Amino acid sequence: MTPQAQQQIDRFQDCFRVVRNEIGKVIVGNEEIIEGILICLLAGGHSLLEGVPGLGKTKLVHTLADVLHLKFHRIQFTPDLMPADIVGTNVVHETAEGARTFEFQQGPIFANIILADEINRATPKTQSALLEAMQENSVSVGRQTYSLQQPFFVLATQNPLEMEGTYPLPEAQLDRFLFKLKLNYPDVEDLHKIIERTTQEHQPTVERVLDGEQIVSMRATVRSVPIAKPVQDYAIRVTLATHPGNPNAVQETERYVRYGAGPRAIQALVLAGKIRALLADRVHVSADDIRSVTLPALRHRVLLNFEGEADRIDTDTILEAILDRLPGPRE
Repeated sequence: MTPQAQQQIDRFQDCFRVVRNEIGKVIVGNEEIIEGILICLLAGGHSLLEGVPGLGKTKLVHTLADVLHLKFHRIQFTPDLMPADIVGTNVVHETAEGARTFEFQQGPIFANIILADEINRATPKTQSALLEAMQENSVSVGRQTYSLQQPFFVLATQNPLEMEGTYPLPEAQLDRFLFKLKLNYPDVEDLHKIIERTTQEHQPTVERVLDGEQIVSMRATVRSVPIAKPVQDYAIRVTLATHPGNPNAVQETERYVRYGAGPRAIQALVLAGKIRALLADRVHVSADDIRSVTLPALRHRVLLNFEGEADRIDTDTILEAILDRLPGPRE
């Protein structure tokens, strides 16, 4: 390893650790969730957070925005929200001379970090307003296309319990999220810490430690990490094992899966694996790096068939079976 490469790795690890520690001043526990969100940010992807109310999903995103020198907007999704409320619209503007012209008024999507709160409460038409922005980093209004400032990062939250009056995200939109992260209920020790931090006179605060230019530089470092052909082949086989009828498919896939994950899933595995490698002070991706990100990268991309839905099979169960039985990288 060259000294320059080692310096890049050290700088990457230092920035990652500082951001994680600052978020930890406010957010109790959920270390894996915090790390998963940062991986999505540095891989150039987006994150879907799922958890019951009160677990701090919105607080976590707010804290991330406070730690970064980035423009932040929150969009509260409701059934009456319209696409123009997100991307913006052309409005009539009257000049000092009395002339009237159309002028584009930017919507809240024109920011670096977007919190799409309770995204499944909006109609599919409104949900789709995020599709172009998440994939192309641009917004089209009428005949004009507007580029979004980089970095651009969407964190969407949804409640898995209260499904009445909600609209499940379509498969095309789910595939745009690099990770789907599940927040679990905190244990007793973490609950004590939460109460101590939130019921006293002085609230914990964070410092802004990273800006957009540094994030873009860290993204470039991630993409420079090489991956060996056998490890890349392993990531491909893990993804193909989610497809019924594929030679790599396991019994659970054949029985419960209707459609498996697509090429974006392989991209997510490789990019997230590269970040895992950097955090482990390595300049190459290992099979363990791929395994460690398989659940958040694939759980929302595996669609169950009727039997899977009826038996309430968790896609994590299928993915764990694949990881247990699929042979490792071929030398």
